[in-house]
Amino acid sequence: MTKRAGILVAVGATVAGLLTAAPAPAAATAASTPPAPKPKWTNCPTDSYPTLQCAKVSTPLDHSRPSGRRITLALSRVPHTAKTFQGPLLVNPGGPGGSGLSMAGFVASSLPKKVAAQYDVIGFDPRGVGKSTPALDCLPGHFDPVRPGTVPDSARSERINRDRAESFARACGEKHGDVLPYIDTVSAAKDLDVIRRALGSRQINYFGYSYGTYLGAVYAKLYPERVRRLVLDSVVDPDDVWYEGNLGQNYAFDDRHKAFAAWVAKNDAAYGLGTDPAEVEAAWYRMRADVAREPAGGTVGASELEDTFITGGYYNGYWPYLAEAFAAYVKHRDTEALVEVYENFGAVDAGGDNGYSVYTAVQCRDAGWPGHWSTWRNDSRRIHKKAPFITWNNTWYNAPCASWPVAPLEPVPVNNRQLPPALILQATDDAATPYGGAVSMHRKLKGSSLVVEEGGGNHGITLSGNDCLDEHLAAYLTDGTVPRGRGEADAVCAALPDPKPLPAEKAAAQSVDNSEGSRLHGLLGFRP
Repeated sequence: MTKRAGILVAVGATVAGLLTAAPAPAAATAASTPPAPKPKWTNCPTDSYPTLQCAKVSTPLDHSRPSGRRITLALSRVPHTAKTFQGPLLVNPGGPGGSGLSMAGFVASSLPKKVAAQYDVIGFDPRGVGKSTPALDCLPGHFDPVRPGTVPDSARSERINRDRAESFARACGEKHGDVLPYIDTVSAAKDLDVIRRALGSRQINYFGYSYGTYLGAVYAKLYPERVRRLVLDSVVDPDDVWYEGNLGQNYAFDDRHKAFAAWVAKNDAAYGLGTDPAEVEAAWYRMRADVAREPAGGTVGASELEDTFITGGYYNGYWPYLAEAFAAYVKHRDTEALVEVYENFGAVDAGGDNGYSVYTAVQCRDAGWPGHWSTWRNDSRRIHKKAPFITWNNTWYNAPCASWPVAPLEPVPVNNRQLPPALILQATDDAATPYGGAVSMHRKLKGSSLVVEEGGGNHGITLSGNDCLDEHLAAYLTDGTVPRGRGEADAVCAALPDPKPLPAEKAAAQSVDNSEGSRLHGLLGFRP
């Protein structure tokens, strides 16, 4: 999931022909690759993470030419403090395009101290991202408001959005054509092994959210003997990379938007928009039509409104803030409330431009996309009739892949019988990575264990306040223990209750709390 907002960091590759052969065994790969220089760690503390350290490592741009051009990867670390040392724990927030440097501090401070103390927790910016170099930024300001509306009402309006997508793809090719063939999941997975070697570790432990689950699964396929422990939270369906996965998201996000409307209706005493969820949802679509005609504050049109409320599909902790602005506009035509909630949740900053550039580079390169625009149009029209919340928005978000300047690869088959037990965690109502993806991954990774959050709809569920889930995570990282059950899931945890409305003045001020859930979802990437 790519960084979408100022307070947030976003389903969803290499040289053509690279994946036509089976990946080389880890031992053979290691034997033919020179040792990586050890990173030089320097202190880079923050108020929240006083022991944080930073470093950079060099990696080949093209892993098939290890003596060729080099690029750099930015790393962060919270070093272990216990006598028992279980090695490096690499953590990734997803995206593709999400920066992982802050994840090290977050994970190290959120795990039980006794567990975190046994690991060097390692964050990293994948190739092209953030402080790694070169960092991609194909077309700065691509998401500046006010953008054209997403739902085409004429051939001309559809053409306008197609032109924008084609312009973005063309700009990427012109500005970063030398590196685009190497911004992909397989190359990023091979970078992980460069990091492993630089750390001097025989194996790694890996903990990935969202797209990070796919990156971890691909690494495990390429280097099964190098995986010690593998945690996958909110899982990309490896069978739907990436076009089909995005179509599935459209239905799932529509369901989460309906859940938001039902929550607003349930809390009518706070918001006054009615007790019928269908009426609340209809009021939201009327609001979208209104701002399409006259953008709120000259800033929030229909596209910006969608971008803002999509965040509620990832994390219900944002619902009180979204609902307050929604109600203020519907009842009082308060445009300032919509502008503020957009600036806090939906606006894209320079980091978001970078994240989206990497998102498109990876997704467009990883796998094939429909070659005829009529397929995109017909699928979008068909799904929009049943799921109108983000279908067209999502279409245009991914539309650069229809004219991407680099040919696509074939996805990696992640089936794996050589791993130690992996721990998979998934909410049943996750919209960004629907539940079926976790079931598919569970079946493909022999010996894995699936822990389900029943009734949960958030994307990213561990280290966000659910003690049941966190106990399974802590047990696994302590000694490799995983639950074993007889059904589809090996263990089931109840979801946390939905949030309660906030006092109007706090919600209107957008004073996002500092709960575990808010801190996590401020780091996770959107649009996995």
